[in-house]
Amino acid sequence: MKPRRSNQNSQAMTLIEVLVVIASLVVLAAMLLPALAASKRKSSRIGCVNYLHQIGLAYKTWEGDNGDKYPMGVSATLGGSMEMAATGNVVQTFQVMSNQLSTAKVLHCPADMEHFETNSFAGLSSSNISYFVSVDMTNDIYPQMILDGDDNFAIGGIPVKSGLLQLSTNAPISWTTARHHFLGNIGLADGSAQELNNSGLTNLLRQTDVATNRLAIP
Repeated sequence: MKPRRSNQNSQAMTLIEVLVVIASLVVLAAMLLPALAASKRKSSRIGCVNYLHQIGLAYKTWEGDNGDKYPMGVSATLGGSMEMAATGNVVQTFQVMSNQLSTAKVLHCPADMEHFETNSFAGLSSSNISYFVSVDMTNDIYPQMILDGDDNFAIGGIPVKSGLLQLSTNAPISWTTARHHFLGNIGLADGSAQELNNSGLTNLLRQTDVATNRLAIP
């Protein structure tokens, strides 16, 4: 008996059709990926601002319980971080505020690829911290002064290094691309936080009205 032949036409795609579909997907991906990347960067920036805001509230709470001074204005013998902060070490400043911060997770910016998140204050190190600390900001008498912020900035195009940085008000400061693509976040002494571009960062530094700003860089 001869096998029956099907009267149905083959539904298989031709090579040309397959190539057209692949090309269409490539074009679609090329259109969507930049938008998704921008959305991810924006989400990371928002997360970073929120963390700085939480840190600012922790400072305010700690200040209320310690003679209206931030940890940088209280000696380590009295439970503060004055001596360590003056050497450029930020760890103790955040460790003494562990009760107010609740979790060390907020010390790491979501967009920071150079440091590593941790939930523990016991083993906290500079490698877990994304934010600098203003050594001389010991209280909130000047609420719009710089308290802390993203540490990914450069002086004269050279990224700052870990340790104590003495920064003049006219220093050629700018954000690097490492975190928020020429944007960054700064926490102020009143507990607020804001996103700044390069010119905004320069202007804020000039408003400090001091010859030199000492910053502890993680």
